[in-house]
Amino acid sequence: MRILDIAEVVEQTGLRPSTLRYYEEIGLIKSIGRQGLRRQFTPETIMQLSLITLGKSAGFSLDEISGMFGEDGQPNLSREDLRTRADDLDRQIHDLTVLSKALRHVANCSAPSHMECPKFQKLIRVAKRQKRS
Repeated sequence: MRILDIAEVVEQTGLRPSTLRYYEEIGLIKSIGRQGLRRQFTPETIMQLSLITLGKSAGFSLDEISGMFGEDGQPNLSREDLRTRADDLDRQIHDLTVLSKALRHVANCSAPSHMECPKFQKLIRVAKRQKRS
């Protein structure tokens, strides 16, 4: 079995050593021991860290991500949770696309000021309603 030193894991993942130590502390990953003061990991840790990074990118919290790994460290993903998160992302993408288009319109609007732009006024009203929800 190949053993990876913490420096190798850092180099391969781009994560900081403090992040690896924190993930180990909260049980997301496990080191297999130490050589001196340096933690040692199995190559599977790289895949676990990739999944953690992907989960974070998808908006899952570290607590949610920790529940996605079985006792053996292998992914145990709920397909329903994944579908729900994908639906959430689709809604966010839609909302951000609408916002982006509105901002581009306002940036190119011929009105003397943003406050005189009807589309900007509508954007403000929509933002107020969304904040209340």
